[in-house]
Amino acid sequence: MYSKETTCVYNQQQHQGVNTPIFTSTANRYIGYDEILYPRNFNTENQKAIVDKLCRLEHGEAGMIFSSGTAAIATVLFSFLKAGDHVLLSQEIYGGTVKLVEEEFPKYNIAFDFVSSADMGNVESMIRESTTVIYTETPSNPLLSVVDLEAVAAVAEKHNLLSVVDNTFATPINQNPILLGIDIVVHSGTKYLGGHHDLCFGAVVTSQRLKDAIYQSALNFGGSLNGLDCYLIERSLKTLSLRVEKQNASALKIATALQENPQISAVYYPGLQQHPNHVVAARQMTGGFGGMLSFELKDVARTETFLGRLQIIIPALSLGGVDTTVCQPSKSSHANLPEDERLALGLRDSLLRLSVGIEDAADLLRDIENAMNH
Repeated sequence: MYSKETTCVYNQQQHQGVNTPIFTSTANRYIGYDEILYPRNFNTENQKAIVDKLCRLEHGEAGMIFSSGTAAIATVLFSFLKAGDHVLLSQEIYGGTVKLVEEEFPKYNIAFDFVSSADMGNVESMIRESTTVIYTETPSNPLLSVVDLEAVAAVAEKHNLLSVVDNTFATPINQNPILLGIDIVVHSGTKYLGGHHDLCFGAVVTSQRLKDAIYQSALNFGGSLNGLDCYLIERSLKTLSLRVEKQNASALKIATALQENPQISAVYYPGLQQHPNHVVAARQMTGGFGGMLSFELKDVARTETFLGRLQIIIPALSLGGVDTTVCQPSKSSHANLPEDERLALGLRDSLLRLSVGIEDAADLLRDIENAMNH
């Protein structure tokens, strides 16, 4: 095994060129070949190059890439669920995943419960005879809560359940759930893996046995990618470690400084010792604490004014890119949740989610302070 830095760059497939050629063909010869290549079969050269690299980064045996993170998540869940099954999901997961579960699962008579993963005893008490999957995300979106993955894996193994973790915020540079006993890792690659706000894709890494089961459903759902997007993804992965290391360092500096700002009432970042799950995060996030943080303004009425005064930081949806972006979760990622549900989760209108890019941290802090002073 090479280091993660080397793995991001090194191309294990051998071509005369340093870069993997772009295979755009959707029609391929089959006579005299052992494998029928077709993009929807998830087996083209460009697809394989990405999966090989992600598997080495996540310490998995096999994987797949999809046209979006939601396509990856939906394909995984529907590969292992049937009518009558029950799923346990963390309360704090991506809003799109919540929407998928709440709108699609009832159509197929799949039961589900959202539970706090902070208390594994609570999770275990919610398990039914029909429970099949435990699904979680850590750090979570947008409050950066941290789930003890070893505890999740232990409960799943004890009850013969499948454990699935969304590792998008952490990235494989900072956290490897498979090494902690988790069965399946999913990513919205649109975020950190792509890293430049110009690609939309998802990824799954797991064992060969579970990948084979996911593959059968994936063939039917058809969420594959073309060769050009795959080429751009592979290029982005080469700088993943560099980008994430910079984002880790800058986010910690910004979170630490924002704690001292009198106009901010709370800062959420697992790298802070004051974070309630800092000890767990320090144990399982071995590369760093990520480039995501959230904070709350004391004066909620000034939120829109603050966002409008920012010069470097861009109020925009999505996250994980080289450009620093900020958004108001109550108006964006969790806007579909009823207000009472949002408030119950702690998602107030004063909450802002900051995705730290690769700009100079001092410049970003000055931008925040100038916007607040205005």
